[in-house]
Amino acid sequence: MQINDPAVVAEIEAVLARYEKALVDRDVETLGDCFWNDPRVVRFGTHENLYGHAEIQAFRKTVKPGGHSKQSVLRTVITTFGKDFACVSLAFAARRGGTGRQQQSWARMPEGWKVVAAHVSYMPETPASP
Repeated sequence: MQINDPAVVAEIEAVLARYEKALVDRDVETLGDCFWNDPRVVRFGTHENLYGHAEIQAFRKTVKPGGHSKQSVLRTVITTFGKDFACVSLAFAARRGGTGRQQQSWARMPEGWKVVAAHVSYMPETPASP
């Protein structure tokens, strides 16, 4: 298995950019398309545990415009495993202060790359890590 095949990393960078743009634009349809349309997909948020695509989409429809919390991305780590699986770990400056963390597991499905598991959490203001 090849780790971080440059071609696969580039594919993940592209789907991640699409996801992040949809998040900023509040494009619920595109956000939904980024997630695996299956009852086994999971998204753990700051105040919600969502199981299945239907719950994730229902939640997305309740988020107010401008409700995303990223002010700026601080660091992104992409690790791909073979040609069909990747982990994305992203730290961001949160609008409410502190640092936000986002982690996504992406899998190549017949219909393209999809998030199969995701987690978002926040840390209070802390000193920067080395």
